[in-house]
Amino acid sequence: MKVQINTDKHIEGHERVEAYFSGEITKTLGRFEDKITRVEVHFGDENSNKSGIDDKRCLIEVRPVNSQPIAVTEHSSTIEKAFHGAIDKVKRSLTTTFEKQKAY
Repeated sequence: MKVQINTDKHIEGHERVEAYFSGEITKTLGRFEDKITRVEVHFGDENSNKSGIDDKRCLIEVRPVNSQPIAVTEHSSTIEKAFHGAIDKVKRSLTTTFEKQKAY
């Protein structure tokens, strides 16, 4: 499972930040590792330098083997909160998807 972290120009994407989020993805989605080829995470600040409520966005796209990509988006006041909300959505979606495939 390859993990790719992308940020817009308003979010700082240091190696430490990438290592943290990559580790969290590996820990959370590890049980699906043999069923996923790639995970892409996109962080953005929708209001750029202006402050706003829930202006941080995290979009996570997961590419399962032999299946259509699954993408979820979460908005929050910080990128960490947005990430954790999005990763929870992805986990639920993957669980449902793979359980349906197992049923057939």
